[in-house]
Amino acid sequence: MQAVETIEVENSKVACDGGKAALGHPRVYLSMGDKGQVECPYCGRTYILKACAKAGGGH
Repeated sequence: MQAVETIEVENSKVACDGGKAALGHPRVYLSMGDKGQVECPYCGRTYILKACAKAGGGH
């Protein structure tokens, strides 16, 4: 079994497509809210807000 990936990001809103090109999943947009992290419901990847990033930041 493959380990679940943890990714540090600089924005509290992320898009996940599972990576791996055609073997991924539909792109979903996830928001961390005040938690500072969010888990993708498809692949289980965990996105964690970097300590130097601002919560709620976005473009």
